[in-house]
Amino acid sequence: MTELVTQPKEPDLPNPVLGPLGRLARVAYRRRGRTLVAWAVALVAAVVLSMAFGGEFAADYSAPGSDSKAAQRLLQERFASQSGATVTVVVRADNGVAGAKSDVQALLAKLATAPHVAGVADPFAAPGGISADGRTAVADLRLDVVNPDDMPVEASQRLIDIAGEFGRDGLKVALGGQSIQRAEQGEIGSEGIGLAAAIIILLLMFGSVIAAGLPVLVAVAGLAVSSTLTGVLIRFVDAPDWSTSLATMMGIGIGIDYVLLMVTRFREWRAAGLDPEAATVATLDTAGRSVMVAGSTVVVSMLGLFAMGLSFMRGAALVTILGVVVVLAASVTLFPALLGYLGRHVDRLRLPLGRRATVTVAAGGHVEPGRGWLRWSALIQRHRFVSALLGVAILLALAAPFLGVRFGFPDAGNNREETTTRQAYDLVADGFGPGANGPLVLAVQLPRAGDTAALDKLAAALPGVDGVAAAMPAQVNQDGTTAVVTVLPRTGPQDARTEDLVERLRDMLPQTVAGTGAEVHVGGVTATAIDSTANIARRIPLLIGGVVLLSMLLLLVSFRSVAVAVKAAVMNLLSVAAAYGVVALVLQGGWAGRLVGIDTETPLPAFVPVLMFAVLFGLSMDYEVFLVSRMREVWTRTGDNRRAVTDGLASTARVITAAAAIMIAVFAAFIPSPDLVLKVIGVGMASAILLDATVVRLLLVPAVMHVLGRVNWWMPRWLARVLPELHVEGKAEEHLPAEHKELVAAG
Repeated sequence: MTELVTQPKEPDLPNPVLGPLGRLARVAYRRRGRTLVAWAVALVAAVVLSMAFGGEFAADYSAPGSDSKAAQRLLQERFASQSGATVTVVVRADNGVAGAKSDVQALLAKLATAPHVAGVADPFAAPGGISADGRTAVADLRLDVVNPDDMPVEASQRLIDIAGEFGRDGLKVALGGQSIQRAEQGEIGSEGIGLAAAIIILLLMFGSVIAAGLPVLVAVAGLAVSSTLTGVLIRFVDAPDWSTSLATMMGIGIGIDYVLLMVTRFREWRAAGLDPEAATVATLDTAGRSVMVAGSTVVVSMLGLFAMGLSFMRGAALVTILGVVVVLAASVTLFPALLGYLGRHVDRLRLPLGRRATVTVAAGGHVEPGRGWLRWSALIQRHRFVSALLGVAILLALAAPFLGVRFGFPDAGNNREETTTRQAYDLVADGFGPGANGPLVLAVQLPRAGDTAALDKLAAALPGVDGVAAAMPAQVNQDGTTAVVTVLPRTGPQDARTEDLVERLRDMLPQTVAGTGAEVHVGGVTATAIDSTANIARRIPLLIGGVVLLSMLLLLVSFRSVAVAVKAAVMNLLSVAAAYGVVALVLQGGWAGRLVGIDTETPLPAFVPVLMFAVLFGLSMDYEVFLVSRMREVWTRTGDNRRAVTDGLASTARVITAAAAIMIAVFAAFIPSPDLVLKVIGVGMASAILLDATVVRLLLVPAVMHVLGRVNWWMPRWLARVLPELHVEGKAEEHLPAEHKELVAAG
């Protein structure tokens, strides 16, 4: 905690030339009542709009233009009964399902009466419905929704309850399917856990309920408006349901971090002798600029997801950007309004949490950094080459496991053993073979109604294909123009040999049906996952290149330094790579995986590292902006690179450490989530922020900047003339009392 030691307030107050944020802060401060009312009205309006125009979450994970997408589209247009979502019912009878036929039929009859069930297959009549040993039966429940995410959780839970009624000794009943998995996952209140951890960290840092409460109030207000508006947004764009959790992570994390930075700066301005209004204006005119640039880097990074060409990523990006923009708006309007009421009392309601550290405000007006951080900064300066090499070595060592990562979509086989979806997966694999959990669906477009020549050729050729365990008889739609052939691979859906089979079929099928006029597309969940992974892999360079270049340009304009922009890009790439390595390590399912609830080796969905890159690159830039903006303040005042790096690090280290601790707590709260995507994102982001705030910001960045010296602040003259100057660090000296204007309020 920090107790500010101030000089007596001087009567000769400054009259600086304000930027847009300073002027906005003055308006919000003086009209604080109206500002609070405006935010209340905005929340009510958001609720009304969401109730009137709110949409539903939807996500299409297929790759545009892929063969599996063509199969999906053909079935949706011509074979609706084969394109909808399904639930798999698996019954295992120790004495054979024939002897339990009445129980199985009663189970299916009751399931057929449940909401959103459009039809039930009879395993005793359908080909392949009974296993070879006669002990396992499989039947599909056809739902009236196309996307499993559209199935209400309550309806899925009803199916689980019905299945539980029929289980007994000697008779096991389990359900599989994505909609059932969603119902089993449930919620763990990760957002509340993260918020509670953030409050504790803020209280420990400030030791004051008022100072700690301001970041929380602003973040929660912004999150309330943005989360409500999300309902309106998803009416116009498709977005997965987990995008709200991602947006919540970002909203809580950056909202608290940004206001934490500004509360710290506000208290320092007060300690320098400014009254609450002048301190509020000075805070927004200096730290507020850093916040806006930092938020802009996050938005730029999320916009990079548009380069992937996937609708669910665009939706997730827009939901997250909405949260970031609203939080930014709250930071520059709601925060100064709250200071109008609480600014004079920012250090009130102190908690007896032990001895407080003191930060002394010198007579010149600048805040003297703590001695501990000054000693650390000086140590880095003395051993700059060793520190730089050590930082790079740590990040590369952590990144190494990513070289062996296995991409793919996790399925029910990766779920906990006590879940009904995992039990259904294991029962199907035992009874029908591992490939039965990932059947391939051949969508056949016939040249004419009733022309089955292509189907006859497929029936003759498929059983002899290497890797095919069985091929089910073709099912033809009512008008006889489209058929579906289900192919069971010999290997499971995550086996590399299954991917080889998909490619083998796509190579041979056009030749098999040549001359018949038919078209065959290989689809199904497994083929869709393979195509989606390949599509993302092709587009990743576009994402990385676009985000890195745009972020470098933003930093170049902000700090007018080529070295700062290039260094930030390289170091952020290193920290992201290290986070990827940590994720790959836990997915191996060893000791590291068991720490986070992953017991078996699990593939990494290809879109997860893409999302992580977009989010982490933006967040990493946040800390870069906070750190370098303070360094540049000292540089522009003194022209001394050593002092700029040392003082800048010492002045921001405590704030960055606290901000990082909050962000880590918010992301780590999602690690217990049963949703693997959220779990992995939580692991990756928490580890990345930890590395970024320690190895990168407190070790690697200052070491490299000490090595580069004055080169840190070099930019070609021709480029300096072309680029605008943002003055991210603001003109802090203008806000000081007149007799101190020769010194900058550093800190």
